[in-house]
Amino acid sequence: MRSRLFLWVPLLPFAFFAGLAAFMLTQPKDEFVESTMIGQPLPAFALDPAFDGLPGASKADFTGKPKLLNVWASWCLPCIAEAPQLEALNRQGVEIIGIAIRDRPEDVANFLSKYGNPYTRIGSDKISEVQLAIGSSGVPETFVIDARGVIRYQKIGDIRPEDVPVLLAELEKAK
Repeated sequence: MRSRLFLWVPLLPFAFFAGLAAFMLTQPKDEFVESTMIGQPLPAFALDPAFDGLPGASKADFTGKPKLLNVWASWCLPCIAEAPQLEALNRQGVEIIGIAIRDRPEDVANFLSKYGNPYTRIGSDKISEVQLAIGSSGVPETFVIDARGVIRYQKIGDIRPEDVPVLLAELEKAK
C-alpha cells in the first residue's frame, strides 16, 4: 500500500503546475507597457543620415511643433505593415522623423522606394544607442515628441489603422 502511494507523489507537483498554468492562461493579457520616459526630455543625440537621400536626425530637430519619432528598420516585417499608416499621417501634415536601427544605407533606400517615404529626416542608429536611451525595446516603436522635445506618448509595435486617430489626438495634446 505504501509503495503505491509513492507512485502518486511525483504527480502532485505536476498537477499543481498544470493547474497554475491553466489558471494563468485564463487571465487577461496586459498589453500596455508603462514607459519611464513619458514626460522626460529626449536625450541628447546626433545621428548621421541613414542614407544619402535625407539628412540625419538629432535632438535639435524636435523643436517648434510636435512631431513623431519612428524607430524602425528595413529588416523589420511589422515596419512594412505600418508603412501605409505612416504615409497617411504624413498626408495629414504630421512631421515624422525616423531612426533606422542597425541598418545599411542601401537597405534603407530600397525599403523607402518600395514602401514609401513619410520621413523628413532619418538618422542611422548603428548600435541601438539612441533606441535604448529613449526607452525603446524593439522595432517598430513610435513616440510623440512635443515642441520642447519632451516625450509625451509611446506606441509600441506597428501602427495600425485604428492607431492613426490616437496618434493625431496625442499630437494635438502635445501642442
